[in-house]
Parts: sequence; C-alpha cells; structure tokens
Amino acid sequence: MGRLIYGGNEAREQGRDAVEDLIDLGTMSGDVLAFGGIVSNAHALAALAALAPARGIDAKQMVCTGDVVAYCGEPARAVAGLRALGAATIRGNCEDALARRAGDCGCGFAAGSACDDYAAAWYGHADACLGEAERDWMAALPGLATFRAHGRRWGVVHGGVTAVNRFLWPTSPEAAFAEEIAALEAVAGPLDAVLAGHCGLPFLRLVAGRLWFNTGALGLPPNDGDPRTSYGVIAADGPRIERLRYDHDGAAAAMRAVGLTQGYERTLASGWWPSEEVLPADLRRAA
Repeated sequence: MGRLIYGGNEAREQGRDAVEDLIDLGTMSGDVLAFGGIVSNAHALAALAALAPARGIDAKQMVCTGDVVAYCGEPARAVAGLRALGAATIRGNCEDALARRAGDCGCGFAAGSACDDYAAAWYGHADACLGEAERDWMAALPGLATFRAHGRRWGVVHGGVTAVNRFLWPTSPEAAFAEEIAALEAVAGPLDAVLAGHCGLPFLRLVAGRLWFNTGALGLPPNDGDPRTSYGVIAADGPRIERLRYDHDGAAAAMRAVGLTQGYERTLASGWWPSEEVLPADLRRAA
C-alpha cells in the first residue's frame, strides 16, 4: 500500500507509506462542510468561506478533498485562501504534481485529447504562479484522512487509494467502489462512509453498506447547465449536496486576464463543460 498511482498507469513512489500518509482528524461536532476541486477558483472559495460562519461552521468542521489548483485563473490566491480558511485538506493529484514540479497534472487524461490540451494550458499557468512556499505546503499534505461525525467513521480520499487520479462516477460499477473501500479500510480500518473528490460530479451512493459521498467541484459546475458549483454538508440527519452561488463572472474574467480561454471560462457561466470526452457515455448529454 506504499505506492499510489499518478497519471495513466504509471506508478511513482511517493516516499511515504500509505499508513504514514494517513491523518486522523478526530471527532467533528455539528455540521461538517465538505468540499474539493477548488481548481484555482478563488471567487468560489471566498463565497464558501463567507457562508460558513452564518451556519456556525468553523475550520475544525471543514474537510477538503484536494485539487485546490487546476482550471481557473488564480492558483496562488486559491491556495492562500484555503490556508487562511484552515480547512483540513488532503493531497490530490494536482497538489502532488505541482509539489514535485512534474511535467503535467497527473489527471490521467489520454494524450492528445481535448482534456489533455486544456490541462496543459492551466498547468503551465499554475506552475509559473506558484512559489516554493505553496509547493512545500502541498507536499506536506496527507494523502488520506479519517474522522468521525454524527455516529459515522469517515475515510477521505481524492480519487481513490489504488490510484489518486481514479475517476469514480455516479454510474461506475459497484465493484470499482468496493475495491477502493477495501483498499482504504486496509490502511484506515473499518469505515461507515467515504468522502471523495476528483471526478467533478456530486453524488451519493451506497456500496455494501458503506456510503460514498462525492461533493463535486467547488470551482466548476457539474456539467448540468447551471453555473452554481457544489459542496457537501454532513449533518445529523445525513450528508447532503448543496449548490453554491458566487461571482462566476469575476472568476471568468480572471481566467481571460491570464489567457486561459480554451473553453472553461465559458463553463463558469454556462454550466456546461467544453468537452465531455472524459465522461462515461451514459453521463453525456443526449445528441
């Protein structure tokens, strides 16, 4: 379990055993604010930070599943905003790649695909914007976490344990979820639920008595024609997905200002991704 997979089928030794890469966040009381995929959208993060106090949620009740930096235009501001917020954060594939100064984001997109081209543009921008302090912070993040809330023991992953960049979709086979749950429990012990990110679509799914909760991406809408993004709340009556209104025009302007005009700047207003090639066929829009 000491090897995590980044980028296609290539395995890279991370220098930390998976058990050592696990942090226990303890027991969280009250509502827990769960989110991930800020993807350099500092405007969305600011909106989330503003609503938390009104709900009586502080930093000790927040968990981020990684990919703080990606598609949008303000990577340094997003990192600074998350660090100021103080939410417990695990390392996604984007944090790993940027910390190691890798040649790409490690998202696992097929070479030459539209998604690969989009990623090359934003990754180059982020790589140029981030300094050693941000990269050191990313490198020090844990890869996995656990916590207790409202009678459940939760495990936290980015994409998966067998592959940090694994895409698990709402319609993925149950066996794929079961494999990741088993791998996580082998490191973290018995769990009641899993909090995950990476794929960008919010969903709840029950697998062999365990709940899999993906809160979607805070920084990008979930390809449904609605510009609101998504986050999660883990409450006494169970977890739920909520949508976030924020200044998407400001976020899009920040992308245009730095030349990130490959299509995702339009996504922030339209709610539709510029390409659906990464999605399984059953989740794509009807022709």
